Amino acid sequence: MTPHATDPTADAAATYLAALHERLTADGCAVTLPSWHEHRVVAAHRADRKVRWFGTKVELFVFAAAVPEVDETALGEFTVWAMSHAKSLRRGIPGARNAAFVLPALVSARVRPEAARWAAEDARILGTTLISRPLAVETAPDGVRTSMYRGRVALGGMFTGHVLRKAALYFP
Repeated sequence: MTPHATDPTADAAATYLAALHERLTADGCAVTLPSWHEHRVVAAHRADRKVRWFGTKVELFVFAAAVPEVDETALGEFTVWAMSHAKSLRRGIPGARNAAFVLPALVSARVRPEAARWAAEDARILGTTLISRPLAVETAPDGVRTSMYRGRVALGGMFTGHVLRKAALYFP
């Protein structure tokens, strides 16, 4: 590769993140660009309240970063970081706050099968008020493949449909 050549796999992930940024902004999310291990992260936050949730407010946090390869270790570390970061951004009195969900996504042209399985296996819970659904997003030449847990959770189950709709909108 010449010094002026670009890496098409990195370009695909960067293009995906730029489109994600646009989708998040179009949906009314507040978007920032923090860093994680020297990777720029597209971070977004929104809150929704609906009558059918008995007036409960749901906070949704999205964190996505492009990496050279997604493996189980990196996805696990990123998920912990994203949940911790989301927890630090939440407002209100602990225990009296509403539900919060985190969608931590690592994007790459190379997603190892065990990382995709780990993402699809289950939701992760931090304390009793923060639930994450990690995503492994593979930007392959033949299309984008997204792995995430799409089942229900016992804690926060009434919000599952909302979170899955938002995940489908942000990570098509």
